Amino acid sequence: MVESLRYNRPMTNTICDQKARRRKQCKAIRKELGDETRRAASHAICARLVGWDIFQNAKTILTYMPMRTEVDLRSLFTEFPEKRWLIPRILPGEEGRMVFHPYDPDNLILHPFGMVEPAQHLPQVSPSEVQLVLVPGLAFDHSGWRLGYGGGFYDRFLAGFEGVSVGIVFQALLLDMLPHDEYDVPVDWVVCEGKFFEVNKG
Repeated sequence: MVESLRYNRPMTNTICDQKARRRKQCKAIRKELGDETRRAASHAICARLVGWDIFQNAKTILTYMPMRTEVDLRSLFTEFPEKRWLIPRILPGEEGRMVFHPYDPDNLILHPFGMVEPAQHLPQVSPSEVQLVLVPGLAFDHSGWRLGYGGGFYDRFLAGFEGVSVGIVFQALLLDMLPHDEYDVPVDWVVCEGKFFEVNKG
């Protein structure tokens, strides 16, 4: 999501500062990977997802439209047209909230902050219908913690989500440890081009 859309929640200055520093570092690392490396890694990540039984069995999947240098999963839309693909839309004026619409390539609009969203007139799908969510992030760590852009959208959604969540990340940004606070929510699985693992939350 977008760094300038802030999730209004208390956070210690220390953690906030740590996240801001990591965010800057991770953006630079991801940019330095280069287009060819990012394309190859995106292809490998898609292949890992395709071979996963949870992905194969999921009928309704929440994913995202890649922004700037994020992992690109769009090839899955055409490879698995029988699945119901959902895309998030940020609710204007409501910080931290997003709603979900079916993916329709003919009804996408560019948000002023740079991401592509579903058009507002498309039908909304209840979060309770989502079986699997593919979560974008600047970075993830081995415990499933995510470094996003500071909006808090996915943390708010994941806090009440009962399906399976998987963090999508380039291996260069799979880190040993990320700063997090009590409002952050770890994902269940993490996938990058080199590995795919379930997070040990015990």
